[in-house]
Amino acid sequence: MVFPKGGSLTAEAYERLRAEILSCRLVPGQKLIIQDLCISLSFSLGAIREALAKLTSEGLVEAEPRKGFRVAPITESELLDITRVRATVETQCLENAIRNGDLKWETGIVSTLFELSRLPIEDPSDPGRVSDTWAETHQRFHEALVAACDSPWLLRLREILFVQSERYRRVSVPLDRIGRNIHGEHTDMANAAIARNIEQACNALRNHLDQTTRILIQANVVNEVYKKSK
Repeated sequence: MVFPKGGSLTAEAYERLRAEILSCRLVPGQKLIIQDLCISLSFSLGAIREALAKLTSEGLVEAEPRKGFRVAPITESELLDITRVRATVETQCLENAIRNGDLKWETGIVSTLFELSRLPIEDPSDPGRVSDTWAETHQRFHEALVAACDSPWLLRLREILFVQSERYRRVSVPLDRIGRNIHGEHTDMANAAIARNIEQACNALRNHLDQTTRILIQANVVNEVYKKSK
């Protein structure tokens, strides 16, 4: 992430805003009032503007001519597209990692899986919202699975798609308890990867991604979130 001179505050504002968007504390479709963000986040007008410009380039914020900025909406068609493309890219990363992985790679998977299993998914102070600690560890687990992949471009694309899917996954958290064993899904991926079973590992990953999509579509959550933002 490269920011202009004096960009340390801009970088901090970017990280704060990005975290608010990914956690859905700033909900999809919500209008972003720059002055309000300056006050609530204690950053200058310039830092907030630069951060919003960066987030716009990443597709997390939309710039509306003569209307300002808005958190990018979530839609069913985008969810399906992200899931399909992410499954394609991430399974390629995983296959590559399995072929190249060593003991250090295996250890990284085991340790992050164990750490993830010891954390509550929901924020104890705000039930129904995903814990930031769990979310950060969950991201590290998925990164550990593909850490041995030797293609920088595949990994870069995977990271972009992971970020774009994060808001959808967090919206699904209150529904994850309905017939879903998310720890079991993670365990299946980890065990198959360590066993060097490419087909089983990739199928487990696809199933993991498809589960969130299925839950959101069946519950009509994406459309309901969109309606609330209007």
